[in-house]
Amino acid sequence: MPAAETTEQRALRSGGTSADPIYAMAVEVLEGRHPGGGFLLDVGCGHGNLRSYVQDRFERYAGADVVRYPSFSNDAEFYPIDLDNGRIPLADGSVDVVASVETIEHLENPRAFAREMTRLCRPGGWMLITTPNQLSFLSKLTFFVKNKFNAFTDSSYPAHINALLEIDLRRIALECGWTEVHVVYSKCGRVPGTARHWPTFLSRLLPRAMSDNVCIIGRKV
Repeated sequence: MPAAETTEQRALRSGGTSADPIYAMAVEVLEGRHPGGGFLLDVGCGHGNLRSYVQDRFERYAGADVVRYPSFSNDAEFYPIDLDNGRIPLADGSVDVVASVETIEHLENPRAFAREMTRLCRPGGWMLITTPNQLSFLSKLTFFVKNKFNAFTDSSYPAHINALLEIDLRRIALECGWTEVHVVYSKCGRVPGTARHWPTFLSRLLPRAMSDNVCIIGRKV
């Protein structure tokens, strides 16, 4: 049996980037919640693409990841960290918004990761996590046919190792003491067996079934 891959190897497999609708979903959940300003920490930042979506809303942006990609901006703070084992070198309660975009599914211990996000967030601040949506029609159909969720087939392993359902995300948030917890979907999902996406009106009508990704947001007491 081959040796298990390191966190860095799994991160490199992911490519360090996500689709535009996922970043847009992250911005959507912050609208009306965070008034702007302050410090956003992008945990599992990859290339740092989230920055361009939120930089007008925050005074300070920093990324944390096991790999610093060459395209990560030289004028942004960066914390090299193995998110499976390490502790981000920032003080407790020092961050206004802690964001994790398509990272938790790559990690061995999602609950420890959520606790670290909670530690970093200031009281009254927000934490958000996005991950593949296992409850989409595409993912359920893939599971029915292959006994694997769509984002967790052999082609995605070992980059993707933790398939979390909406209920898992809600339970983790509850265990970490998050309040004002809310779940949203990307409203962008692929039609099974094709490269096409569901029509916008349909994905807005049935977001859980027609979205490839899900986001949970909560506030620290």
